[in-house]
Amino acid sequence: MAFIYEPEFWVAVSLFLFLGLVLYLGAHKKIATALDARAAMIAKELEEARHLKEEAQTVLADYRRKQSETEREVENIIRLAAKEAEMLAGETHRSLAEHFERRTKLAEEKIARAEADALREVRGAAVDAAVQAAQVLIAAKLTPDVAERLVTQGIDALKSKLN
Repeated sequence: MAFIYEPEFWVAVSLFLFLGLVLYLGAHKKIATALDARAAMIAKELEEARHLKEEAQTVLADYRRKQSETEREVENIIRLAAKEAEMLAGETHRSLAEHFERRTKLAEEKIARAEADALREVRGAAVDAAVQAAQVLIAAKLTPDVAERLVTQGIDALKSKLN
């Protein structure tokens, strides 16, 4: 019975009493419940991120489709303008050289405006979709300081691309 006077014995006894008390009070269940809740929250966030990614891919595919349609329209406009230019060239053979130059210039300007308008529309729609998706992600994930820094960088990048 000499072990009763050893400090290690009392440390072991107090450890077992503490562990018994913790198990009796159900701390292990509370820890498991908290871990399960955290895992469920992470799974929910992952599912939301997956959904946002799918939505962004859908929007991207839609805008790519719209861009290809716009390119086809531009090709049609160019083809039509080329036909009009040929007709105008035939008419101008019968008229003065000055009249011919004026009509050709008008057709080219019309084509350039149509191309510029179509490209502007596609870019505007893509920018709107990207901004909306970015706003959702930024609002959900970023702190105000980081968000402000990213917005400043984005504006600077946009200015440099537009110029």
